[in-house]
Amino acid sequence: MKKALLLLMLVSFIFTSCDKEEVLDLTIFNSELSIIQNLNNGAPTLDIVEALGVESLYGLEFGGGFIFYVDLTDGTIMVAADYSDFGVVAWGDVFEMDTSPSIGDGLLNTQQIVEGNANDNGEGEFDGDNYAFKVVLDLEYRNYDDWFIPSKNSMQAIYDNVSSTGLGNFNDNVAYWTSTKEGYSPYVMVLDPSWGGFVNFGCCCDMSGLMIVRKF
Repeated sequence: MKKALLLLMLVSFIFTSCDKEEVLDLTIFNSELSIIQNLNNGAPTLDIVEALGVESLYGLEFGGGFIFYVDLTDGTIMVAADYSDFGVVAWGDVFEMDTSPSIGDGLLNTQQIVEGNANDNGEGEFDGDNYAFKVVLDLEYRNYDDWFIPSKNSMQAIYDNVSSTGLGNFNDNVAYWTSTKEGYSPYVMVLDPSWGGFVNFGCCCDMSGLMIVRKF
Protein backbone atom coordinates (compact mmCIF):
# COMPACT_ATOMS: atom_id res chain seq x y z
CA MET A 1 0.00 0.00 0.00
CA LYS A 2 2.82 2.37 0.91
CA LYS A 3 4.64 1.54 -2.32
CA ALA A 4 1.51 2.28 -4.34
CA LEU A 5 1.03 5.60 -2.54
CA LEU A 6 4.65 6.63 -3.13
CA LEU A 7 4.34 5.71 -6.82
CA LEU A 8 1.17 7.77 -7.12
CA MET A 9 2.88 10.77 -5.49
CA LEU A 10 5.86 10.44 -7.83
CA VAL A 11 3.66 10.33 -10.94
CA SER A 12 1.70 13.32 -9.67
CA PHE A 13 4.93 15.27 -9.09
CA ILE A 14 6.21 14.51 -12.59
CA PHE A 15 2.98 15.67 -14.25
CA THR A 16 2.86 18.79 -12.08
CA SER A 17 6.45 19.65 -13.05
CA CYS A 18 5.68 19.14 -16.73
CA ASP A 19 2.66 21.40 -16.45
CA LYS A 20 4.81 24.12 -14.89
CA GLU A 21 7.39 23.83 -17.67
CA GLU A 22 4.70 24.12 -20.32
CA VAL A 23 3.34 27.30 -18.70
CA LEU A 24 6.77 28.98 -18.90
CA ASP A 25 6.76 30.54 -22.38
CA LEU A 26 9.99 32.41 -23.08
CA THR A 27 8.47 34.15 -26.11
CA ILE A 28 6.25 36.18 -23.77
CA PHE A 29 7.75 39.38 -22.33
CA ASN A 30 9.28 38.69 -18.93
CA SER A 31 9.98 41.72 -16.74
CA GLU A 32 12.56 39.75 -14.78
CA LEU A 33 14.77 39.43 -17.86
CA SER A 34 16.76 42.14 -19.65
CA ILE A 35 15.47 43.66 -22.88
CA ILE A 36 18.15 41.85 -24.88
CA GLN A 37 17.26 38.53 -23.22
CA ASN A 38 13.61 39.11 -24.10
CA LEU A 39 14.50 39.95 -27.71
CA ASN A 40 16.73 36.88 -27.99
CA ASN A 41 13.88 34.75 -26.63
CA GLY A 42 11.56 36.09 -29.33
CA ALA A 43 9.36 38.22 -27.10
CA PRO A 44 7.30 40.63 -29.25
CA THR A 45 9.00 44.00 -29.59
CA LEU A 46 5.74 45.86 -29.09
CA ASP A 47 5.16 44.06 -25.77
CA ILE A 48 8.54 45.36 -24.59
CA VAL A 49 7.65 48.84 -25.82
CA GLU A 50 4.30 48.74 -24.02
CA ALA A 51 5.95 47.73 -20.76
CA LEU A 52 9.08 49.87 -20.82
CA GLY A 53 8.65 52.53 -23.52
CA VAL A 54 10.33 52.70 -26.90
CA GLU A 55 13.20 54.83 -25.58
CA SER A 56 14.36 51.87 -23.49
CA LEU A 57 15.43 50.06 -26.69
CA TYR A 58 17.40 52.91 -28.25
CA GLY A 59 21.14 52.40 -28.21
CA LEU A 60 21.02 48.73 -27.21
CA GLU A 61 23.39 46.53 -29.22
CA PHE A 62 21.38 43.85 -31.00
CA GLY A 63 21.26 42.18 -34.39
CA GLY A 64 24.66 43.44 -35.51
CA GLY A 65 24.23 47.11 -34.59
CA PHE A 66 22.63 49.61 -32.25
CA ILE A 67 18.85 49.94 -32.16
CA PHE A 68 17.84 53.39 -33.38
CA TYR A 69 14.25 52.93 -34.51
CA VAL A 70 11.23 50.77 -33.72
CA ASP A 71 8.13 50.78 -35.93
CA LEU A 72 5.26 51.15 -33.47
CA THR A 73 2.84 49.60 -35.96
CA ASP A 74 4.48 46.25 -36.65
CA GLY A 75 7.40 46.12 -34.21
CA THR A 76 10.08 46.20 -36.90
CA ILE A 77 13.51 47.07 -35.50
CA MET A 78 16.26 49.01 -37.27
CA VAL A 79 19.89 48.89 -36.16
CA ALA A 80 22.92 50.86 -37.32
CA ALA A 81 26.61 50.03 -37.30
CA ASP A 82 29.65 52.14 -38.10
CA TYR A 83 31.71 50.81 -41.00
CA SER A 84 34.06 53.77 -41.34
CA ASP A 85 37.07 51.58 -40.51
CA PHE A 86 36.72 50.42 -44.10
CA GLY A 87 37.74 53.95 -45.04
CA VAL A 88 36.03 56.76 -46.91
CA VAL A 89 34.61 55.76 -50.28
CA ALA A 90 33.18 57.39 -53.38
CA TRP A 91 29.47 57.84 -54.04
CA GLY A 92 29.80 56.29 -57.49
CA ASP A 93 28.71 57.71 -60.85
CA VAL A 94 27.31 61.23 -60.75
CA PHE A 95 23.82 61.14 -62.24
CA GLU A 96 20.46 62.71 -61.52
CA MET A 97 18.10 60.72 -59.32
CA ASP A 98 15.60 61.36 -56.52
CA THR A 99 15.45 58.77 -53.72
CA SER A 100 13.26 58.61 -50.63
CA PRO A 101 14.07 60.37 -47.34
CA SER A 102 11.71 58.13 -45.32
CA ILE A 103 12.83 55.88 -42.48
CA GLY A 104 13.05 52.31 -43.69
CA ASP A 105 13.48 53.16 -47.40
CA GLY A 106 17.27 52.89 -47.37
CA LEU A 107 17.34 49.39 -48.87
CA LEU A 108 15.26 50.43 -51.88
CA ASN A 109 17.35 53.59 -52.22
CA THR A 110 20.59 51.59 -52.11
CA GLN A 111 19.30 49.17 -54.75
CA GLN A 112 18.15 52.03 -57.00
CA ILE A 113 21.52 53.76 -56.80
CA VAL A 114 23.40 50.56 -57.63
CA GLU A 115 21.08 50.05 -60.60
CA GLY A 116 21.62 53.67 -61.62
CA ASN A 117 25.39 53.19 -61.56
CA ALA A 118 25.07 50.07 -63.69
CA ASN A 119 22.96 51.92 -66.30
CA ASP A 120 24.90 55.19 -66.38
CA ASN A 121 27.21 55.39 -69.39
CA GLY A 122 28.63 58.87 -68.93
CA GLU A 123 32.29 59.43 -69.71
CA GLY A 124 34.80 60.10 -66.96
CA GLU A 125 32.62 58.48 -64.32
CA PHE A 126 33.49 56.15 -61.49
CA ASP A 127 34.90 52.85 -62.73
CA GLY A 128 34.46 49.59 -60.81
CA ASP A 129 32.39 48.31 -57.89
CA ASN A 130 34.34 49.90 -55.05
CA TYR A 131 31.79 52.62 -54.41
CA ALA A 132 29.64 53.09 -51.31
CA PHE A 133 26.35 51.52 -52.31
CA LYS A 134 27.75 48.49 -54.12
CA VAL A 135 30.17 47.81 -51.24
CA VAL A 136 27.33 47.83 -48.70
CA LEU A 137 24.80 45.91 -50.81
CA ASP A 138 27.36 43.11 -51.25
CA LEU A 139 28.54 43.26 -47.64
CA GLU A 140 28.53 40.37 -45.18
CA TYR A 141 29.30 41.77 -41.75
CA ARG A 142 28.75 40.40 -38.24
CA ASN A 143 27.08 37.33 -39.78
CA TYR A 144 24.46 39.39 -41.65
CA ASP A 145 24.24 40.09 -45.38
CA ASP A 146 21.20 42.40 -45.55
CA TRP A 147 22.91 45.73 -44.87
CA PHE A 148 22.10 48.96 -46.70
CA ILE A 149 22.87 52.67 -46.43
CA PRO A 150 20.32 54.61 -44.36
CA SER A 151 17.95 57.19 -45.77
CA LYS A 152 18.09 60.84 -44.71
CA ASN A 153 15.47 60.46 -41.97
CA SER A 154 17.03 57.23 -40.72
CA MET A 155 20.38 58.98 -40.34
CA GLN A 156 18.66 61.75 -38.40
CA ALA A 157 17.09 59.12 -36.11
CA ILE A 158 20.52 57.52 -35.57
CA TYR A 159 21.76 60.87 -34.35
CA ASP A 160 18.68 61.84 -32.32
CA ASN A 161 18.00 58.49 -30.66
CA VAL A 162 21.50 57.07 -30.18
CA SER A 163 24.54 59.17 -31.01
CA SER A 164 23.42 62.43 -29.40
CA THR A 165 22.75 60.59 -26.12
CA GLY A 166 26.31 59.25 -26.00
CA LEU A 167 25.40 55.71 -27.04
CA GLY A 168 26.73 53.67 -29.93
CA ASN A 169 30.28 53.60 -31.23
CA PHE A 170 29.94 55.91 -34.22
CA ASN A 171 32.71 58.19 -35.46
CA ASP A 172 31.87 61.84 -34.83
CA ASN A 173 34.64 62.99 -37.18
CA VAL A 174 33.39 61.23 -40.29
CA ALA A 175 30.88 62.49 -42.83
CA TYR A 176 28.56 59.57 -43.57
CA TRP A 177 26.71 58.99 -46.80
CA THR A 178 22.94 58.64 -46.72
CA SER A 179 21.02 56.98 -49.54
CA THR A 180 18.76 60.00 -50.06
CA LYS A 181 19.46 62.17 -53.06
CA GLU A 182 17.72 65.10 -54.72
CA GLY A 183 18.75 65.48 -58.32
CA TYR A 184 22.56 65.53 -58.26
CA SER A 185 22.80 66.32 -54.54
CA PRO A 186 23.11 63.57 -51.90
CA TYR A 187 22.53 64.07 -48.19
CA VAL A 188 25.37 63.45 -45.75
CA MET A 189 25.72 63.76 -42.00
CA VAL A 190 28.47 64.36 -39.46
CA LEU A 191 27.46 63.14 -36.01
CA ASP A 192 29.63 65.67 -34.20
CA PRO A 193 27.13 67.86 -32.25
CA SER A 194 29.13 70.97 -33.14
CA TRP A 195 27.90 70.51 -36.71
CA GLY A 196 24.36 71.10 -35.50
CA GLY A 197 22.98 67.56 -35.59
CA PHE A 198 21.27 67.92 -38.97
CA VAL A 199 21.54 66.03 -42.25
CA ASN A 200 22.89 68.36 -44.93
CA PHE A 201 23.52 68.39 -48.67
CA GLY A 202 26.88 66.99 -49.73
CA CYS A 203 28.57 66.36 -53.05
CA CYS A 204 28.79 63.17 -55.07
CA CYS A 205 32.38 64.13 -55.88
CA ASP A 206 33.43 63.77 -52.22
CA MET A 207 34.60 60.69 -50.34
CA SER A 208 32.55 59.82 -47.26
CA GLY A 209 32.27 57.14 -44.59
CA LEU A 210 29.84 54.26 -44.36
CA MET A 211 27.01 53.94 -41.86
CA ILE A 212 25.28 50.61 -42.44
CA VAL A 213 21.76 49.63 -41.40
CA ARG A 214 19.57 46.53 -41.11
CA LYS A 215 15.79 46.28 -40.76
CA PHE A 216 14.13 43.17 -39.32
